[in-house]
Amino acid sequence: MRDSDLASVDARLATRLAELRDERGWSLDELATRTGVSRSTLSRLERAEISPTAALLGRLCTAYERTMSRLLAEIESGGEPAQLVRAAEQGVWTDTASGFERRSVSPPHPGLRAEIVEGVLRPGADIAYEEPPVAGLEHHVWLREGALEVTVQGRAHRLAPGDCLRYRLYGTSRFHCPGPEAARYAVVVVLP
Repeated sequence: MRDSDLASVDARLATRLAELRDERGWSLDELATRTGVSRSTLSRLERAEISPTAALLGRLCTAYERTMSRLLAEIESGGEPAQLVRAAEQGVWTDTASGFERRSVSPPHPGLRAEIVEGVLRPGADIAYEEPPVAGLEHHVWLREGALEVTVQGRAHRLAPGDCLRYRLYGTSRFHCPGPEAARYAVVVVLP
């Protein structure tokens, strides 16, 4: 993704995050209390001065009770998504700080409960989420390449290519790529 494309995504994301806070009537202080993220970081994020990490975006998604896919779909241009989602039209979001790239293969769609996300973690990447954006969210994690350690509510699972881990998420989760190569995986996310 080009730097100009990344800046455009960050700007649209910043605008949407500010809109979500405004819709709820929350001050930056209120959002900081709800997320455990400093007021100054939230302010800089809403002004597109910084790009969010996956963990930070996860905290905000939890506060706003929406999946990351839904939030990212809300900032994509266009109206109702088509039934066929061409590879060139699939939204990609990159967290360069953590080494995580996320492709929305089958983005959220009104009336459908499932979506497919492709994740790529560089070797050593480690992303932790404090809680799910929606309690009881169902995940099916299918590792395609590399090695991946997924910890769900304190229980660690090491996946090899072809393995699939299925769970409902009510608490913490963590995705770690121990290397030596990047981990490429698909996640089917199903709303409860």
